[in-house]
Amino acid sequence: MNGERLQKRLARAGVASRRAAEELIKAGRISVNGVVAALGQTVTEHDDIRLDGQLIETDHVEKVTYALYKPRGYVTTASDEYGRKTVLDAMPNIPGLHPVGRLDRDSEGLLLLTTDGDLTMQLTHPRYGHEKAYRAWTDGEVDPTEDELERLVTGIELEDGLAKAVSAFPAVGGAFLVLTEGHKREVRRMLDALGHPVSRLLRYRVGGYWLADLDVGEYRQLDSRDLQDLLNPSATPPQVWDRQWERIVRRWG
Repeated sequence: MNGERLQKRLARAGVASRRAAEELIKAGRISVNGVVAALGQTVTEHDDIRLDGQLIETDHVEKVTYALYKPRGYVTTASDEYGRKTVLDAMPNIPGLHPVGRLDRDSEGLLLLTTDGDLTMQLTHPRYGHEKAYRAWTDGEVDPTEDELERLVTGIELEDGLAKAVSAFPAVGGAFLVLTEGHKREVRRMLDALGHPVSRLLRYRVGGYWLADLDVGEYRQLDSRDLQDLLNPSATPPQVWDRQWERIVRRWG
């Protein structure tokens, strides 16, 4: 392998997503052949690449992926400078394991963690458009109306651009929403803009993989069928989706 960008090499090694790898490089935590790395530089299989002094070995990282029911109060990072609990504190100690995307500290539910940098790239890059589905509970005496839910689909103007839901359905004390975008705290800000601040937010699906029966803090390893469902939801029989949806409604509807 010749001329591979450093952040891609780090992602492939399961160190972090490419975006997170770029932040590691900017922070001066990555070295190449004993020299602090620069963002955008290229590396080969012969280079000595280290994170905080620890050698990174691309070819020896086992590709594993887990689903975690992330508890509220945990931050979605590999480490935290303020000493808060991270999602890795809830997981077994596996070299290269890192969270796929974000789920903010106050939110709960399905979070994927993997050592597979290519999978992280596919699930987080906007061009792939993988859906993420949420159950939101809102404060206030009145639930979001049908007209307000329709506004979530047509688009809400936020300070960083127009945010749209793929779909939005009513629920007792809140709503179910499906999104493909990645604005920070997007669901919370969209509902807050309509006058319905979110008191609780749970993610129950990513792509074609559902939270199912995991309890808070529990995790399970995904097998090949799970990964197929995750990445190719259209191949899952409709009756399977119907059963999963019924389970979600019974548990959180």
